[in-house]
Amino acid sequence: MKSNSAIVKEVTISGKGVDLPGFLAIPAEASCIVIFAHGSGSSRFSRRNQFVARLLNKAGAATLLFDLLTPDESMERANVFDIELLSGRLVMATNWIMKNVETAGLPIGYFGASTGAAAALRASTSGKTEVGAVVSRGGRPDLAWEILEKVDSPTMLIVGSSDYGVVELNESAYNKLKCRKRMELVPEATHLFEEPGTLEKVADLARDWFLENLVAKKTVLH
Repeated sequence: MKSNSAIVKEVTISGKGVDLPGFLAIPAEASCIVIFAHGSGSSRFSRRNQFVARLLNKAGAATLLFDLLTPDESMERANVFDIELLSGRLVMATNWIMKNVETAGLPIGYFGASTGAAAALRASTSGKTEVGAVVSRGGRPDLAWEILEKVDSPTMLIVGSSDYGVVELNESAYNKLKCRKRMELVPEATHLFEEPGTLEKVADLARDWFLENLVAKKTVLH
């Protein structure tokens, strides 16, 4: 991946009676695209996901950050944990990306945080999209427990070493995954990766995973 500046556009993902706003960033000669699945009621304005997206853009990856829930839906706390609903929205956005003239044909990866990680894993098994890699940041892959053995996309689980309870949930999910996989514990990081240098570590790990599984694979195939 080469260093690039990205053009960011406001877009609307429409389907199934909803309009979901998003930010689509496309660097020159983009090599792949990463779609973000926010968690715990977060939105396209998530500072942490925007930070990771900017690093990916600099590395030549396009990114899509979009709201998985409408404002009214986000008021219902149960929707944040409705993995089937969230994964359906992610599939909808993925289909939009596959049809969009600027992004069609680009290898697709998912970056999921918290409950968004479970949505990303479920969406990757939908059979309606081709997902080349998944990264989970402080995720809850255990919320997609029943489909973990069906995941084919190379998957990386990134967890803060001090995120007690979530580490154990990720370890259990990791053991159930049958795909190419990797689990990384970021030293001294807690759930939100607020400690100095920890979010940078997450971004570096995600960039390298997408580089290896999206861009390198594309190069080999072509």
